[in-house]
Amino acid sequence: MTNKPIIKVENLVKKFGNFVANDHLNFEVYEGEIFGFLGANGAGKTTAIRILCGLSTPTSGNLNVAGFDIYKQTELIKRNIGYMSQKFSLYENLTLKENIRFYAGIYGLSSKEINKRMDNLLETLKIGDLRDKLIGSLPLGWKQKLAFSVAIFHRPRIVFLDEPTGGVDPITRRQFWDLIYQAANDGITIFVTTHYMDEAEYCDRVSIMVDGRIEALDTPAGLKKTYKVSNMDEVFLKLARAS
Repeated sequence: MTNKPIIKVENLVKKFGNFVANDHLNFEVYEGEIFGFLGANGAGKTTAIRILCGLSTPTSGNLNVAGFDIYKQTELIKRNIGYMSQKFSLYENLTLKENIRFYAGIYGLSSKEINKRMDNLLETLKIGDLRDKLIGSLPLGWKQKLAFSVAIFHRPRIVFLDEPTGGVDPITRRQFWDLIYQAANDGITIFVTTHYMDEAEYCDRVSIMVDGRIEALDTPAGLKKTYKVSNMDEVFLKLARAS
């Protein structure tokens, strides 16, 4: 992780009619950082992520993602990020190999480069025998690992993970986080939302949203010290109850 911001958000406001989904958000995310973006359902997390991914336009505010302006350079932003949600974007009726080829082609990788990276990926995950398996036939844990691997296959500068570990067992979640650590070590910035407070402990820094606003932002250790509690669950509960 460096001290150089790769995401800069100043006074982000997003309104839907009279409803304020994002209320003057201000934060930075640093290169190579694992940044946790937490909050209860309806707090405004997904709205903010959609804006940062260039999929929605802010009502107001200044935002820069990977060196590009959110208003004028959304296509460049999309080419420099990856995205994975709890509802996997992989096509269940295509094989693993076909999914990789499809998504890598969207990002403009050549067939030669796709084949090379695919071989390296399958060797790293030790799943060479799965390349011709339909995604729909694989266990949930493997789908998650593969969805993440495909999201960073084009080597983006940032990957957005929107509740990526929902519905799997603790061991599989821990294995998934090993992949996140490896990606961060390779220089990819991780922007992740989760409802599992133990996962918040794995982040370099954590922001917690309440009712459309960022109520706290610090390292997990810093947040626990500020709120005089022993774990992130208690930090979250203190902020939620205060609202």
